[in-house]
Amino acid sequence: MIEVHSLESEEGSTDESTVLKGFVMPMPVRIAETEMPGVLLIEGRCYFDDRGFFSEAYSEGMWREAGFREQFIQDNVSLSRRGTLRGMHYQIEPYGIGKFVRVFSGAIFDVGVDLRKGSPTFGGWIGRTLRAQDGAGLYFPSGIAHGFLALEDNSIVYYKCTQMHFPDAERALHYRDPRVGIAWPMAPTVVSEKDAAAPVLDQAEHNFVFQP
Repeated sequence: MIEVHSLESEEGSTDESTVLKGFVMPMPVRIAETEMPGVLLIEGRCYFDDRGFFSEAYSEGMWREAGFREQFIQDNVSLSRRGTLRGMHYQIEPYGIGKFVRVFSGAIFDVGVDLRKGSPTFGGWIGRTLRAQDGAGLYFPSGIAHGFLALEDNSIVYYKCTQMHFPDAERALHYRDPRVGIAWPMAPTVVSEKDAAAPVLDQAEHNFVFQP
């Protein structure tokens, strides 16, 4: 699914983009709908050589050309060791937050749970394995509780957010809610006390309404 090319040089330019031998910047991006409305698979390109890889994490112009209209205002980064579970987090309205999630090192199982009243997938979950070398990420709109399980040590996760963090609006859903039934690929070994004490869906506070 991800296009892989050889990175040979980083010289040269044109009026509107930097041309690298084998590819052009800004790099094309592909955006696809998933089985959960509003959750998007966003695929970029990784270019490999003997130094490692190069990838453009975000280009507003290219993303807009591909149909993405949300505006990001904050970037976050986390580092997790294998077995670490972070989630399932969200902010209630009017402070709902959309997140684009990508891995810069290691691998994670990335998950979203639909909390939008009226959604055809309300109470359901979506999950994908994201790896650093793939150049792909998931966008979760407001109304989706987000979390992930680190599958490798030194997993570095990069988040682009459409809203700032508001502690008073912060909420969480229990990652092992039997009604939701997330099929984690391995048992978490590191979970914060806060995440372990999160309520299940029937008891969690959420005020999202699905917008078709």
